[in-house]
Amino acid sequence: MVAMTEPSLQPSLLDVGLPLSQVCFVVVDLETTGAGPQAAITEIGAVKARGGEILGEFQTLVDPEQHIPASISVLTGITDAMVAGRPTMAAVLPSFLAWSEGCVLVAHNASFDIGFLKRACAQLDYEWPGNQVVDTVALARQALLRDEVRNFKLGTLAAHFHTSVEPNHRALSDARATLDVLHGLLERVGNLGVSTLVDLQEFTGRVSPERRRKRVMAQGLPHAPGVYRFYADLPDRSGAVRRQVLYVGKSRDIASRVRTYFTAAETRARMDEMVRLASGVEATVCRTVLEAEILELRLIAAHSPPYNRRSKYPQRQVWLKLTDEPFPRLSVVRDRPDSVRLGPLSRRALADEAALAIYEAFPLRQCAQRISPSKASPSCALAELGRCPAPCRQAVTPGEYAPVADGVREVLAGDLRPVLEAARRRLSALVAEERFEEAGQVAARVEALRAALRRGFRIGSLWDCPQVVAAYPNGREWEIHVIRRGRLAAAAKARPGENPLAVAEAAVLVADSGEAKPLAEETERIADWLERPGVRLVSIDGEWAWPIHCQVASLAAALA
Repeated sequence: MVAMTEPSLQPSLLDVGLPLSQVCFVVVDLETTGAGPQAAITEIGAVKARGGEILGEFQTLVDPEQHIPASISVLTGITDAMVAGRPTMAAVLPSFLAWSEGCVLVAHNASFDIGFLKRACAQLDYEWPGNQVVDTVALARQALLRDEVRNFKLGTLAAHFHTSVEPNHRALSDARATLDVLHGLLERVGNLGVSTLVDLQEFTGRVSPERRRKRVMAQGLPHAPGVYRFYADLPDRSGAVRRQVLYVGKSRDIASRVRTYFTAAETRARMDEMVRLASGVEATVCRTVLEAEILELRLIAAHSPPYNRRSKYPQRQVWLKLTDEPFPRLSVVRDRPDSVRLGPLSRRALADEAALAIYEAFPLRQCAQRISPSKASPSCALAELGRCPAPCRQAVTPGEYAPVADGVREVLAGDLRPVLEAARRRLSALVAEERFEEAGQVAARVEALRAALRRGFRIGSLWDCPQVVAAYPNGREWEIHVIRRGRLAAAAKARPGENPLAVAEAAVLVADSGEAKPLAEETERIADWLERPGVRLVSIDGEWAWPIHCQVASLAAALA
């Protein structure tokens, strides 16, 4: 093994705006036993360089612990005898990872070489360090014209740039040749305005010049958690300029996140289109990550930005309720009912599945017509089959039907036990008859009801609670939130040296007292935060609780 090193002096490469003259590149080449997933590395060669100066080299043969095919030996000149007694990858990998730490990896057809290194890390239980990667094949395809070179093989590019070393399918020689090719390509793209590492990544990733020019939109944005909005200033019919919000997003670091939209890191086609239309970016700093999440949801609901998927497919909430009539039935409604209900549910199909689970347990009428207790009306097929008490034919009185409705009310109020018992009996019969597909449908319906109950009470319990004040220790700070009727009313942060209780009291005083109904998704995000380990209740006005029998730890165990 040959390795030359010197102390790394370059700034952190996390700064993707680093000038290329200050970037430390490690150009690496591997020889292997083949190209398949079972192939192994036989040689590593690498050259470390910065600003055109070679800082060190790394070269070693590696025992692949498998036979080297004859065709590979003919190509590389590496035989089984040459690697016998050489260090294995388990011994070589830690040294290479330490030697290349903090550097940008460069390879010709990088997916091959870097893929082998990542696979070795996974096999030997090392975490891949996440070095940025430059592929000289991709860079050459962008920088060179088709009439300049007949192909983009390393030998062809080495001849084109008159490299000092001729590639010969040995790792160190090929790495040296690749370094010369890299320097030739960097000189070429430097004339095109590529001067920093982020410029290079964008150029290689085929980021359009129009998109790159709009990077100035990210200047001046805060490095803080919050919400950002891409907008377009569009003239209306009268000629006046109207501002349209195109996209809303959130981040723990607004400036860093917005910057990625102008780089090769952003690969979504619709985002490329959005950036081309955008006139600028606005940002709102938030005190906590939860506040940013909630503000994002509210802005999407308010503006319906065309490039947010959630605004294209808004959540349509439905509820399952028991009607108020002499012979009650289940009904799916879009407005939150005041009476006993199940929901909110994200779509009608879930409500129908939950209703079917209830019908398995209770002989509740399923027709939609209103039935008079004093006058008979035509019956449906379910009545003819004996699967309905047939109040339409006056087969039962309202008093006789009432226990059925009361049982359903108990289920909707959170007691899942009658449905579980009925499903258990039904499943036993179906399994005994080997009707497994129907048994699966029964289990799926019960699961839909269980999930709906859990979500309904998880959200509804917060909607019914006038106020909750809670705090979470985040490092040396405390994140404090005031929740009113399931809606985030205030967010605050107690910094080191501040009294968290005093900060919480101040947050309550300035909390929003508006009566706006919260989105179900907003309340779910708040519930996620409240249920995090470490969250502490400062005060609570009302009851935040779920019925004990609506929770089932394991549906399979409950139905067994």
